[in-house]
Amino acid sequence: MILVTGGAGFIGANFVLDWLALGDEPVVNIDKLTYAGNLENLASLQDDPRHLFVQADIGDREHLGILLEQHRPRAVVNFAAESHVDRSIHGPEAFIQTNIVGTFRLLEAVRAYWGALSGPEKADFRFLHVSTDEVYGSLAPLDPAFTELHRYEPNSPYSASKAASDHLVRAYHHTYGLPVLTTNCSNNYGPFHFPEKLIPLMIVNALAGKPLPVYGDGMQVRDWLYVKDHCSAIRRVLEAGTLGEVYNVGGWNEMPNIDIVRRVCGLLDELRPRADGRAYESQITYVADRPGHDRRYAIDARKLERELGWKPSETFDSGIRKTVRWYLDNPDWVAHVQSGAYRDWVKVQYRA
Repeated sequence: MILVTGGAGFIGANFVLDWLALGDEPVVNIDKLTYAGNLENLASLQDDPRHLFVQADIGDREHLGILLEQHRPRAVVNFAAESHVDRSIHGPEAFIQTNIVGTFRLLEAVRAYWGALSGPEKADFRFLHVSTDEVYGSLAPLDPAFTELHRYEPNSPYSASKAASDHLVRAYHHTYGLPVLTTNCSNNYGPFHFPEKLIPLMIVNALAGKPLPVYGDGMQVRDWLYVKDHCSAIRRVLEAGTLGEVYNVGGWNEMPNIDIVRRVCGLLDELRPRADGRAYESQITYVADRPGHDRRYAIDARKLERELGWKPSETFDSGIRKTVRWYLDNPDWVAHVQSGAYRDWVKVQYRA
């Protein structure tokens, strides 16, 4: 059995779904169910005895300790985090509480549980911490991509909080011997992505006939990773990663944001043309750039390929087509996550 935190969110839910699609090892899935945690993501597992969902906060050390003792997982995979840069600018405290204090309390609970294990159970236990490339800061146009040796230079409250959590995980390995692994990924996209992030927001707004808000000049570059490729990388690191090591996970797909938006528009023109025959690109609207917006991220994932034999399966073309198709095929999911609070937040964030 494994225990997954944040398993009702975007990446966590995809990980849980793929884990149970590929094998029979049970999952205890804990999630606080904040705005981006959505049990609809896990609807296909509703009657699956291999999946146990528990609403819990990683900041509640006592509850975590009870769950660990009760279920005795062989591994903990930590996805739980507040994860949106824009929200961290407007409300950083939640990021400090969950990503730093929550990670600390989770580590303390896991350390106590692991410390009481013995023999093969103790030797084989793993704690895998899922993090982001944003901890590395921003790259100039010609800079080499981030390797695992790049220094930390976080530029937003979100990335600073994730950097702090990474340091805590590293410290618990070096100080207490906790058997940890860390992955730092590039921008994910795919099914179940909450529509505040670039790709799902563009799809949802385009179909609704709303403006497609693009920050600044739209030339901010990101490295795009299909979420199911990310999940396969995490499974591989959990299986064979070297204790205490960090592994960058990327899709080798660097693109400016405006090119992503145009690619989405082109696919929608093909798959769901507008009734008036106009191109979806006509809805693109440039808005004021967000404060401190990093210009470029790029991940060098060669260590993961060299040491563990992992490479992404999807190209950007294949992954973005699957993603757009998923949103077209799941309008009820989209409608259910678009609450009044969500709509109000988008209005505030994307002011011209």
